[in-house]
Parts: sequence; C-alpha cells; structure tokens
Amino acid sequence: MEDGMLVNFVLFEGITQLDLTGPYEVLGRAPGFHCELVAKQSSPVRSDRGLLLVPTRTISEAAPCELLVVPGGPGIDAALGDPQWVDFVRSQAAQARWVFGICTGSLLLGAAGLLKGRKASCHWLARDLLAHFGATPVNDRTTVDGKYFTSGGVTAGIDMALRVVASVLDQEAAEQIQLQLEYAPEPPFVGGTPFTARPEIIDRCTRAGAERRTIREAAVREAASRLASDGSTRESSR
Repeated sequence: MEDGMLVNFVLFEGITQLDLTGPYEVLGRAPGFHCELVAKQSSPVRSDRGLLLVPTRTISEAAPCELLVVPGGPGIDAALGDPQWVDFVRSQAAQARWVFGICTGSLLLGAAGLLKGRKASCHWLARDLLAHFGATPVNDRTTVDGKYFTSGGVTAGIDMALRVVASVLDQEAAEQIQLQLEYAPEPPFVGGTPFTARPEIIDRCTRAGAERRTIREAAVREAASRLASDGSTRESSR
C-alpha cells in the first residue's frame, strides 16, 4: 500500500446514489485509498432519482484494483444482462484483494459467478434471489465470506464500508472516520428492517416494489441461466 490502494466503484445508469456515495464518503477518507468511478462512457450517469454522477474512468481505461465496489439500484437489473458489466466485474474481482457488494449490487457479483458456495447479504426485497447464483442468502446487515464483503440495503453500505476500512487498515482508522462523519444513526421511527417494521408497513413497501420485483426476478433468472450455460461451455472446452 506504499503507492496507495486503488478502489474502483462500478457506476451504471439507474444506480441508487447512496449505495455509492455513502461508502465513497467512508472509503474516500481512508488514508492511502484512491477512489475511481468507473462507467461505460465518460458522460455523466443518472441515478435512479435523477442525480447526475460524473465518471472518472471508463471501463476501457480502468486499471486493476485492490478493492472493487459494486453498488445496487434499479439499474442493476439491466446490468445483470449486460455482458460488458458482467465481464468487467468478473475480471476486476479476479485480481482484487477485496470485493464489496452493496444492496442489490450483490446480484451482479452473483451474475459474474463470484458468490457460488458463499454467504452473502442483499437488500431484503431481493435477498432470496441470491440463491439463483448458488449463494446462501444471509439476513445480516453485513456479511463477510473470504474476500467478499456484502451488505443489506442502501444505508448498510456505510456500515460495511467501515468494516472494510477496519479489515484493510485497522479498527482505529475506521473509528476515526466514523467519528468524523458523526455516524451514530438514531432513526426517528422503529422499523428500518423487515424484522422490526410493522406488518402493514412491510406490506406497503412490498406492494410498492412489486413491479420492480417482477422485472428483477426475470433478470436474475436470465443471468443465472446464462451463467450456468457459460460454466458448462468452459467445462466442455477443457
């Protein structure tokens, strides 16, 4: 780490910006970490809520990194079926020392064949879909399996980013960043997880996400089928 540690963030259309900017705020403060936002093109990328994010590298320009970060969001569904993104994540992860999947970004790790036989977390509305990629879905807010760090939905990415800093550097560095950010969540209402929320709120949230769930299920099934086919092709060519 004498020359610094390169952190590549995957940046795709329809990303949930806090999936990216929360962990970026943490990792960007870690001594020796250099963060890049990697997109397909150099033009600004629009988040799912309309915020424009400016890439610092394109896929073709991106160097191999020590830490790969894959955020989530509605746009992950298209990314699952995009060979350019799947191949990029697979090749970057192969060389990275650590891989970090945030929210539904974990599904893209799965589509790249990286989570087979591993425990992983994801947003609660999509967590079960990890099983299509041979992963074991875990209900924990943060999960570590080998070099793979995966988190639950959106804000959980901040928690996991702090755990990444503690693992890569040390706990004191993570605690310092946590204090700098004054990260001590006190949500105004009980119910930020499906285990603590009232049933009627869970139902309301589930119904609001029903259309996205249908789209995502189809995207995951197609990606899992493609992954299985690619695996069979690789095996038969040996």
